[in-house]
Amino acid sequence: MTDLSWAQVSARRLVRHRLLGSTSSAADAGGVADVASAISGAHAQIASAAELSIGLRVPGATRALVRRALWTDRTLVKTRGPRGTVHLLAAADLPMWVGALTALPAPSRDQNSSLLTPRQTEQVLAAIADAVAEADLTTGELTEEVVARTGPWAGDLVMEAFQDKWPRWVAAMTAATRGGVVCFGPNRGRASTYTSPTRWLPDFAPMPGPAALAALVRGYLHAYGPATPAQFARWMAVSPAWATLLFDSLDLTEVTVEGTRAWVTADDTEFPDDRPSGLRLLPYFDAYQVGCHPRERLFPGAAAERALAGGQAGNYPVLLADGVVAGVWHQRRSGRSIRVTVEPLRTLGAAQRRALGDAVERIGEILEGEASLTIGTVSVGPHA
Repeated sequence: MTDLSWAQVSARRLVRHRLLGSTSSAADAGGVADVASAISGAHAQIASAAELSIGLRVPGATRALVRRALWTDRTLVKTRGPRGTVHLLAAADLPMWVGALTALPAPSRDQNSSLLTPRQTEQVLAAIADAVAEADLTTGELTEEVVARTGPWAGDLVMEAFQDKWPRWVAAMTAATRGGVVCFGPNRGRASTYTSPTRWLPDFAPMPGPAALAALVRGYLHAYGPATPAQFARWMAVSPAWATLLFDSLDLTEVTVEGTRAWVTADDTEFPDDRPSGLRLLPYFDAYQVGCHPRERLFPGAAAERALAGGQAGNYPVLLADGVVAGVWHQRRSGRSIRVTVEPLRTLGAAQRRALGDAVERIGEILEGEASLTIGTVSVGPHA
């Protein structure tokens, strides 16, 4: 059995996540979609963070290019992906994602499942599909359309929503996004809209479940492997037992990472001998820090206390040095001015300080502003 060092694993992941530079000479929307596919989606609950996640992996890219890929070229699609969170996915991967998400086991505890009967869920899904077929609709507009197509019961304000109530039909939204009935459309002012995935892929059809799950695991292991079923389960928010059965059904190869068992796909067993290198500033919920395990390796020593929030990764933007978290950072924007404060957790050498300056400058380029660097304490809390 192949025994790998953590350095080999880390170096391969940096390459797979496009965090070691690229031979590409020009930014284009196709490259943006390639990156989204390579990392199995960019977390997009915070739009600027998604733009940074993708932009820093595509030489020369700006947030305008990411937006063009999403809303004009439609090589990206904004929808719910891993863990039910909002992601930017490669549009070409959408059939795989929908096929895989609909094949996942139902959540064991869904407090909203009792709000709709199976028949009502079918009616709501059909109503949503019909309503968004030709129009981008806000939540309020979609409520009117769904109620008109089903009945007043769909508009009953019965679903808990922070300090408010949502209409009953919203309980079917998870099924609607998982099933490819709906995805996000362009914002209308500050309001989100919903639309049909067929706007992105006119011949859209979900991939059959077993093939989709196999492709999903393959993509995950390509970017995050070697990995265990438990780590995949955490990434997808499914049970470790179910993930173990899925891994057992696929053509995977077992390796060890400094004595710990993990898996890669059978035809993807090459690892570099180079040590991980380079310095990057990763935004909130960047795929690398959220998906890579084990946590104690990626967040060594003080990084675990400073850059994790209750064991969860992503709540702080992080300084990545030689493949591991070595600090946190925060940005504050005013017009075109972007003030970046970086709090290193270890002493940076002269070369690393120069690289940090370059990383801050790159953030300014991606976000189309003028970025300046301050090295000091980040005083804001997680997800601020």
